[in-house]
Amino acid sequence: MSKPILSAKDVVVKFSLRGQILTAIRQASLDLYEGQTMAIVGESGSGKSVFTKTFLGMLDANGWVDSGTIMFEGQDLAKLKTEKEWLKVRGKKIAMIFQDPMTALNPLRTVGMQIREVLEMHQGLRGEDAKNRTIEILGQVGIDNPSMRYGQYPHEFSGGMRQRVVIAIAVACNPRILICDEPTTALDVTIQAQILELIRKLQKELNLTIVYITHDLGVVANVAEHVAVMYAGDIIEYGTAEEIFYDARHPYTWALLSSLPQLGIKGQPLYSISGTPPNLFTEIKGDAFAPRNPRALKIDFVHRPPYFRVSPTHIARTWLLDPRAPKVEPPEAIKAMKAKYARYAT
Repeated sequence: MSKPILSAKDVVVKFSLRGQILTAIRQASLDLYEGQTMAIVGESGSGKSVFTKTFLGMLDANGWVDSGTIMFEGQDLAKLKTEKEWLKVRGKKIAMIFQDPMTALNPLRTVGMQIREVLEMHQGLRGEDAKNRTIEILGQVGIDNPSMRYGQYPHEFSGGMRQRVVIAIAVACNPRILICDEPTTALDVTIQAQILELIRKLQKELNLTIVYITHDLGVVANVAEHVAVMYAGDIIEYGTAEEIFYDARHPYTWALLSSLPQLGIKGQPLYSISGTPPNLFTEIKGDAFAPRNPRALKIDFVHRPPYFRVSPTHIARTWLLDPRAPKVEPPEAIKAMKAKYARYAT
């Protein structure tokens, strides 16, 4: 595979809260490649958004990158400190679509001016040139009559149209990487499909590298080429979408997939993951998922597992892959998915 355009290695992110230190990201690593569609999945609070915010310098004021590197275009983003430094990257080269388009837009400014200010800041366009380019971008994201819509306010747009405006702001400067943070959460199923198709179209037109942040595995199955599974601030499994859905190896990934409603059996209760995520104010020993894992080994409570390689594109951080580990069968739902895939593949 070619050289990654962004490479995050052993990133640790900490926050100071009420006099205590919370470790939100624990030595997470991820490589992004040009034109790739990546999905980062996991429960709420697993660190998906915090991790990707380090790529844009958007951590809250009480948070910081404590260690690790984030290499992009020859520089370490983890070392950038000032807003002036970040403005050369954020919006211009790495952009983000936020999950709530109503709060992402300024209700007191017209839609056109909110897109136009991005062009003025990062591309130096002014006057009619900036206005014409803004109208062109509105049309590019599928908004009808863009010349008229240019002068309207966010409250005059539907939810789906507001999300298109947020996308327009994100792609206005032709960034190399586009991070989509739950881009369809507040939308109904029909509009959700339209927004995902729009992002897919823009990716082809602009040669974007896309990162989806989501806990909706249905969205992941539709859009992602590669999937990174996060738990307690760490990427515990990574592979192609087919490998994660049909050959998952980490017990947490098994649990996530088993929670899909469509895998439920009539007359039986839906599967849910027992217990709660670990307290990130305290040091985590061993595998963070071990207390919630009915298949945990004794070593899971003592030593953090390294990554084991399943295939050239598939790794998982679980002691179950150690050659010395006993053979542990995945849940029935996971075996059924794998068997179904094997039938389709032959």
